[in-house]
Amino acid sequence: MANRLAGATSPYLQQHANNPVDWYPWGEEALARARGEDKPILLSVGYSACHWCHVMAHESFEDPVVAALMNDLFVNVKVDREERPDLDQIYQAAHALLTRRNGGWPLTMFLTPAGEPFYGGTYFPKEARYGLPGFSELLPKVAAAYREQGDRLAAQHQRLAQAMRSLEPTRAKAPPVEPAAAAALAELKRSYDPRHGGFGSAPKFPHPFDLDFCLRTYARDGDAQALAIVRTTLERMADGGIHDQVGGGFCRYSVDATWTIPHFEKMLYDNALLLGLYADLARVTGDARHREVARDIVGWLDREMRAPDGAFWSSLDADSEGHEGRFYVWTRDEARAAMSPQEWVVAEPYFGFDAPPNFEGRWWNPRVAASLVAVAQQRGLDGPDAATRLAGARAALFAARERRVRPGRDEKILTAWNALAIAALARASTALDLPRWGEMAMGAADALRRTAWHEGRLLATRRGEGAALNAYLDDHAFLLAALVELMQLRFRTEDYAWARALADVLLEHFEDRDEGGFFFTSHDHERLFHRTKPGHDNATPSGNGVAARALAILGHLTGELRYVEAARRTVTLFADAMAATPQGYATLFAAAASLGSPPAIVLLHGDPALCAEWRRVLVRTYRPAVLVLDLAGAAALPAALVKGAMPASGAAAYVCRAATCLPAIDSLPGIEAALC
Repeated sequence: MANRLAGATSPYLQQHANNPVDWYPWGEEALARARGEDKPILLSVGYSACHWCHVMAHESFEDPVVAALMNDLFVNVKVDREERPDLDQIYQAAHALLTRRNGGWPLTMFLTPAGEPFYGGTYFPKEARYGLPGFSELLPKVAAAYREQGDRLAAQHQRLAQAMRSLEPTRAKAPPVEPAAAAALAELKRSYDPRHGGFGSAPKFPHPFDLDFCLRTYARDGDAQALAIVRTTLERMADGGIHDQVGGGFCRYSVDATWTIPHFEKMLYDNALLLGLYADLARVTGDARHREVARDIVGWLDREMRAPDGAFWSSLDADSEGHEGRFYVWTRDEARAAMSPQEWVVAEPYFGFDAPPNFEGRWWNPRVAASLVAVAQQRGLDGPDAATRLAGARAALFAARERRVRPGRDEKILTAWNALAIAALARASTALDLPRWGEMAMGAADALRRTAWHEGRLLATRRGEGAALNAYLDDHAFLLAALVELMQLRFRTEDYAWARALADVLLEHFEDRDEGGFFFTSHDHERLFHRTKPGHDNATPSGNGVAARALAILGHLTGELRYVEAARRTVTLFADAMAATPQGYATLFAAAASLGSPPAIVLLHGDPALCAEWRRVLVRTYRPAVLVLDLAGAAALPAALVKGAMPASGAAAYVCRAATCLPAIDSLPGIEAALC
């Protein structure tokens, strides 16, 4: 029989609907039962694409004996961390404080009926191994501790609550941010791997915020090493197995230092963030390779992740047929059989099929093992012939792979992650002059407006048509930033109005009016064990950083100084933390830069064809501190964007910084000169 998860909006929760565990979703029903029976809560947090979540489910949650123990001793609550990042943030922090170890997923926490954590871990095997206690042996011990150690646990709860409060930022000295930004850049240069790209050693994550920080530094200061960090990292990643060489898109991270073997899950947010980076790098370098990687990402998004209404689904599992990576890896015989002998001549050395297997000693995960130029020389082929054969080989592998059992897809639509995809598609469309990508961005934004925006408030998630859950800081901040990007792609008055409405919600429902900054949950959110105000970048960018930068830009665009001041209060709040430990604050550094040197805003009016041509030329150059808005033909233009008389003929540009606008400029060279 299905348990209480059968009606959940989350596919991850629904995966556990037929467990013998008496699961509850997080909510008052579960908490009330725990209070009424004085039972501890077993909280299990995971997500659909998580490999070790599936392992623990198969080992323990599907086992009737283990399930009987769980049902007897605990009130069992299952949470999708993608739908409830508020809970995940709280209990990941509690786990770190209680265990002095990094967290992760699945997160397994034991709580009092009041939601106070008293013990936890991540993955627990059913039987003791890997130096971890067996889950079935652990459960009675934890339950006994709850029953027998009440006074000790109460004291621990007080210490933990105080420790978690101490993690939140407080405005003290508020030193200047520029020295901290310089220290952060120096640390990135120190930890950079010049051979393979990326930072540190295995496992390697892409760190898109740090790469964006480096690229912005290059644009501002001409720092050649900062550009080299971005270029080398993105090129090595593109050549690696973390990049799906057959179907496009990137996996979450690499388990090795060379980007060869990934953890095979594919997340919408990772690919959105990387898309914007590759598009920006293509603008900087003019290298067609970077443009093609961006095309690969969009191809994957369009083909595999786009819902019928234009929004985007969340992720693809790492596993299929019960094995991690099975969909993506090959035996040599499988790969050779999929293509013609002429194609194999090129594909074998190019993808590394002529080397020993690189995955679990049996399979090959394709990566670029030799450049196409080197392969052509080795095989005695000219360049165009080798390129044609490689294209045929890739198409043949793709066709063969499509006949396999596909990884599961999490088809919930998350507002925050969709906002990241909208911003990236708009940015890439602008950067690479590819209008269809812009149409995809606007289609996804319109889908969110129809489904996630109700009576002036935003919702966080939906599956099908029904949106649910109060939206979080990230939903509002990321969507506000996406609308700023959309307005630069094609100005629509409805996007401008929505951006202002979102900014107002942020200030009214999320801002800490006493200290500054934004809470992760709104003022009318349910009361939880702790309320976070996150500043660090994690798997996604800092909501406070994104909110501060978007508000600063929108404030200068609209003339609403309250937006700019809210952004300034946010950066001031985190200034001490940024100075103490600069690493991890790249997004807040970008916000600080937008406050310290307000963006140049170029407003184009007049003849639509001429304005479109000026915009096309202006955005060809990577200038992160410049916004170009083509307002030609916009109906009911907001008063804040009217800086002077409309030109009787031709076109005119107004270049504004902060509250000052230059006189109308009537030529493209004149605009370029004003931006120097």
